[in-house]
Amino acid sequence: FVLLTSLVYSVIGTGYKALSWAFISQNNRYVDTTTPLGTGGIGHALLGTIEIVLVCTVIAVPLGIAVAVYLTQSRAKHLGVIRTLIQALSGLPSVVSGLFILSIIVMFHLQTSGFMGALALFPLMLPTVARVAEESLKLVPHDLRLGALALGAPNYKAFFTVILPAAKTGIITAVLLGVARIIGETAPLVLTTTVASTTNANIFSGGISTLPTYIFSYLQSAYASSQLRAWGAALVLIILVAILFVSVRVIARTKSNKPSKGK
Repeated sequence: FVLLTSLVYSVIGTGYKALSWAFISQNNRYVDTTTPLGTGGIGHALLGTIEIVLVCTVIAVPLGIAVAVYLTQSRAKHLGVIRTLIQALSGLPSVVSGLFILSIIVMFHLQTSGFMGALALFPLMLPTVARVAEESLKLVPHDLRLGALALGAPNYKAFFTVILPAAKTGIITAVLLGVARIIGETAPLVLTTTVASTTNANIFSGGISTLPTYIFSYLQSAYASSQLRAWGAALVLIILVAILFVSVRVIARTKSNKPSKGK
């Protein structure tokens, strides 16, 4: 609690000086290291972060949930090997993931882009989603499955109508933790994307900025205005994560408290 409070206090205490509507909505097309804070902002980096995280989530979440379902519902002999591989991925350094995608870019003469950045974040998000979703499915009482089977439901229907809805809060938490795992990663994006000062909605082509790379690039400057931009972007990143966390928890709680049909 002390560490978290100190961290939040430090970011808010410095970052609030840069916050304004222009800072959140504008890009840095006409900004250099000495430009005052009234001009330019993180609008392009915020959009880039949303795009890359969304693409990575669309790829990683279905596969992670599928792995969790397979690990909990299958009785195959090689499940231990799959769990070991997932645990090994969870300890993968982020810079190694970025270097792997960078090697593919160099080998096949591809261009750096937001999509390549999303692919670099994929190995980091997948194990988090898979492991948390697996534990959530394991927590569902076995009696629910047996009751559904006793009523004549086939295995697949018992899973989709009984087990999966019972574990939906845990699965939503798995998605949340997966997003939280990658939203602040910097090293993979530095290696696989090209930082841009303009807004780019095309994730497959051109330079694209994200909040982590924006912070990384401006914090190295010796000018106070550039450092304040980095602190402001860090504050926005923390606010974004907080909003995401609260929203998902409220949605999960609302759905879990909603009475089912017939009651």
